[in-house]
Amino acid sequence: MSDALSKDDELLAKLGYKQELSRSWSSFSNFAISFSIISILAGCFTTFGQAWNNGGPVAISWGWPIISLFILIIGFTMSELVSAYPTSGGIYWWAAKMGGPATGFFTGWLNLVGLLAVTASVAYGCATFLDLTLQTISQGWADSYSLGRVYILFVVLFVLAALLNIFSGHLLAVINNVSVWWHVAGAAAVILILVIVPDTHQSIDFVFTERINNSGFSDGKYWFLVLPLGFLLTQYTITGFDASAHLSEETQGAAEGAAKGVWRSIAYSALGGWFLLLAFLFAVQDAQGVTDGFGAVDVIFSQALGEGWHFTILLISTAGQFFCTIACLTSASRMTFAFSRDRAIPGSGLWSQVNPRTKVPANAVIFVTVVGIIITLPALKSVGGVPTAFYAVTSVAVIGLYLAFAIPIFLRWRMGDAFEAGSWTLGAKYKWMNLVAVAEIAVICVYFILPFTPAGVPFSDDFAWSSVNYAPILTIGTLVVLAIWWFASARHWFTGPKMTIDPAVSQAFDD
Repeated sequence: MSDALSKDDELLAKLGYKQELSRSWSSFSNFAISFSIISILAGCFTTFGQAWNNGGPVAISWGWPIISLFILIIGFTMSELVSAYPTSGGIYWWAAKMGGPATGFFTGWLNLVGLLAVTASVAYGCATFLDLTLQTISQGWADSYSLGRVYILFVVLFVLAALLNIFSGHLLAVINNVSVWWHVAGAAAVILILVIVPDTHQSIDFVFTERINNSGFSDGKYWFLVLPLGFLLTQYTITGFDASAHLSEETQGAAEGAAKGVWRSIAYSALGGWFLLLAFLFAVQDAQGVTDGFGAVDVIFSQALGEGWHFTILLISTAGQFFCTIACLTSASRMTFAFSRDRAIPGSGLWSQVNPRTKVPANAVIFVTVVGIIITLPALKSVGGVPTAFYAVTSVAVIGLYLAFAIPIFLRWRMGDAFEAGSWTLGAKYKWMNLVAVAEIAVICVYFILPFTPAGVPFSDDFAWSSVNYAPILTIGTLVVLAIWWFASARHWFTGPKMTIDPAVSQAFDD
């Protein structure tokens, strides 16, 4: 183990950093955190309705594996970058290394904003499902549903996740290891329940050929607008795998372990998620009832299962979502720590501190928690009982994350053979994989900013501000603010990653 650790320290010194965080994570633990953040027990449950309403079973049974393959290609390209540059800064560090300070600055902020919002959204989803779980066992609880109560649960869960993050880095590794087996066993249990318990199941023809258009757009737009919007189920769920990069400074044998953590978390989640989603579709008892319930997966459970089994599935999912919240908070805090280490965030001196006893960036954990609680305040307001303003923010989060991925992937392709690969490499396959990855990200970002309903189309007869997809406004607004900040101030003081060891020492390792 000492040899592996010395190699990790040597590579980190070559990149300009001294070992500050505790390198106590195994390769399995590194894989586990990305697998936990992807969390098929979270995304497959919370965004199922997006695909049901926009395409129906076809968008799920066919859309999930097809889009998963494209995301796996993105993962392969990022694995190569992780292996070459295993630092907590991950995405933005790669961009700064290959494209310069300005590129690193914009990439870093896109990544950080995405991580902050995604962490908050996962915690809010967990609170929502905890509320649903409690409703199945308490009639009084069910009769008093309110967004305010869900928000209180959200704050409690977020604070609990923060305490677990602050306590110990090694404890987090253990929690994420447990999370993997909870997701595997939990997903298997849900599948078995939905296969065995319901009296009837849908046909193969229904699962693989049935089309549903509950979007409001005409059926003539099904293939090029409605169905692609349904594919967002997959894109929403399989994200956050950059966590393996952000935890690379805490991983033993990071050049290999973190690289494999990225693509393996995608591959195993894609396979497990597909089986889970197929189980949902086969368990549908009344398709029109699900449509009338706006595609909520909980409608399927209430149709197909008795109260006890219904409660069990919700409990399994809620616990999985809490594991996901913990992992998201870990990843976001490491990004905050690394970006602050390079003085890119106001108050950097505070957020870059590491607790000398636990070797955990506790202040960064608190920063992410407080920001998450604040940006989720729009969820207290709703349109028809749905916190639409908050979900627009989460759409921006996913756009931010994937745009941040696209920048270093393109820069690596542009470098060509001049790129100094690590021990895990794509070889010549980077020439087409990187281009496919960037193209897929460009396409999904376009769909993320399109109106989800006809009432959200500007200048239409049915236009209503309550139905607007605010993602393009918020995305462009964020980029404009960053541009103003960069040209007015940041370009004068942000010079990219700052070494924490003597440059001569770093050069000696490089030689």
